[in-house]
Formats: sequence, structure tokens, C-alpha cells
Amino acid sequence: MSYQKQPELNGAYYGPSIPPPARPRSYNRPGKRGGRGCGCCLIDCLCDCIMSCICTILCTILVIVGIAIFLFWLIVRPHEVKFYATDASLTTFNFTNTNTNNLNYNLAVNFTARNPNKHIGVYYDSIEANAIYAGQRFSTVQGPVFFQGTKNTTDFGPVIFKGQHIVELGSGDKDDYNKQTDNGVYEIQLKMHLRVRFKLGLFKTGTWKPKIKCDLEVPLDGKSSSSQPFERKKCSYDL
Repeated sequence: MSYQKQPELNGAYYGPSIPPPARPRSYNRPGKRGGRGCGCCLIDCLCDCIMSCICTILCTILVIVGIAIFLFWLIVRPHEVKFYATDASLTTFNFTNTNTNNLNYNLAVNFTARNPNKHIGVYYDSIEANAIYAGQRFSTVQGPVFFQGTKNTTDFGPVIFKGQHIVELGSGDKDDYNKQTDNGVYEIQLKMHLRVRFKLGLFKTGTWKPKIKCDLEVPLDGKSSSSQPFERKKCSYDL
């Protein structure tokens, strides 16, 4: 039998590290301060249960409200009321003195309101009509007060703007006024501030305040070079 000599070790020999001794398992007895006993577990479970119930109730309410709104829309099918300027007459529209910018005007406008709803009526508690030229209001009048039934078309007017008012024109506005005077057609804007309520069966809503805007091109009577009458204009909601 042959014997082989093992090589000598140079320096110290390092083997695998010795793990630290395991710490004894500690536990808190029920009733000791700082411990989590059965009472704490019951409180946590109760809190989780309450939060889960609250979330379930809120989700249920939201679903019910969403379904109610959808059913209301499906049954009522609300539509916006449409407004038209059907006719306009302008007999006076001039400045007595361009230095003082004193505008003389006499304008009459007829309107039509169309309620396309089958189940909703409209109370018009107030109609404030404003006439505007070159971005400046020169007259304000009050329109009629009335109730409009379902699927109804209501004509109201004439709404008359008549008098004098100072309207300061810039250089560009003066050029536009001179061109419109030559053509005999003036660009006048009307804005109506409404106070309305809606009726659905026996139920009436609170007051709403929509704004209506009508951009008109009104020919001066007997002065329009085109000799064309006023064209009916659909108004829009001023958001």
C-alpha cells in the first residue's frame, strides 16, 4: 500500500462560519401589556367587517342612482328648447354726431321658441333681451312672461329696441359701420338672459338661468342694396 503525504497548510484554515445560536422563541401571554390577544383580533375583524359593509352600501347606492338617472332619461328623453329670430325690422340706425358716438336706433325682432319635449313644460319667468353693436350693449328691454306646454311652438314679440345710446367706435369699428351703411345691412347681436323653470307632471324644478345668443344681419328698411328681406336665424346657447 502506498502512502501519499498531504501538503502542509500555509497559515490558518478557515472553514464555514458557525451560525449564531437560535434565540428562544418569545411570546406574549394574553392579557400582558403590548401583546395582541384574542380581544385585539376581534376588534380588527369587526373594523374590517364594518368597512366592507360601508363600501358595499356606497356601491349599491351609486348603482341605484345610476339606474334611476338612466331610467329617467329613457322615459323622459329631455331635449333643449330651440330659439329662432324669425323676423327683424330696422327703421333707424345712425349716429347723430360721430364725435359724440350717439347712436339712434329703432329695431323690432320677433322670436320663436320650440319645446320638443313630450313630458316637460317650461315656465319663462323672465326674459331680458340685450341689443349689442360692435361688442357694446346699446339697449335692454324685458320680454314677455309665459308658460310653454309640451311639444309646443310659441311665437313672441316684437321685442322693440328704440332710443339713443352712446356707442364708442374704434377705427376698425368705424370702417365696419361705414361698409355696413353702404350695404344697408347691419350686424347686430342679441343676447337674452332667461329665468326658467321646468315642469314634469306635478313636479317643478328650481330656477335655471340660460343665456341665448343671436347673431343677426338686419337690413335697414328701404336702404338695403340687395333688397333682400331678413333671413330667419337660429340662435344658440351662450355658454
